[in-house]
Amino acid sequence: MLDTVLALTDARLTLQGNAGPVDILRGITLDVARGETLGLVGPSGSGKSSLLMLMGGLERATGGSVTALDHDLTALDEDALARFRRLNMGVVFQSFHLIPTMTALENVATPLELAGRKDAFERAAEELRAVGLGARLDHYPSQMSGGEQQRVALARAAAPRPALLLADEPTGNLDGVNGQAIMDLLFGLRDRHGATLIMVTHSPELAARCDRVIRLADGLIEGEDRNTAARTPSGGPKAERAAE
Repeated sequence: MLDTVLALTDARLTLQGNAGPVDILRGITLDVARGETLGLVGPSGSGKSSLLMLMGGLERATGGSVTALDHDLTALDEDALARFRRLNMGVVFQSFHLIPTMTALENVATPLELAGRKDAFERAAEELRAVGLGARLDHYPSQMSGGEQQRVALARAAAPRPALLLADEPTGNLDGVNGQAIMDLLFGLRDRHGATLIMVTHSPELAARCDRVIRLADGLIEGEDRNTAARTPSGGPKAERAAE
């Protein structure tokens, strides 16, 4: 039986433009299973990033419903949404969004401190070491390459052990070598923590590693592809749970 962690039913997003209302998403119905890796693809302007923002409660649907982990995100006020995201979601953006006046360690630890974790700095250091930045804890974003900054962003997203990990073009600002490294780290974090991973991507290589790919066009789902070869490696969290 499908263990659904995220469900959208006729979800719509209409924003006000200079010339009047603009329909960004025109009725999206979609279920995402626990532990699944889902890729969102489509041409620019198709609604991929907007759909990801609805899933993460960063945009509020103007019609239909969005339910995550049995919480109706359309019914939560801004404070409740912020608490829900802090406890259950990790988000990685294309442009890193690191705080320039904070070190790598502080960038990762601060959200944990806000969530009330007493081991915030220990957990942050652990996650930074896991993405290969154990020697860069005290470096500021300006002292790191783009690939290193994206690794910090990944560590920050993964540190709370979120049930849902959302990524918007995580390799978009990186060269091929760094992009491949970030791909490997994303899927490694998923395997290590057992999170459901949803990502927007233009990268065919990244999409090919997902269990399922949703194709969008003009604010609607145009189709989907399932990749039976994209399975969690033996010994990952899903395999461990199946063996329990």
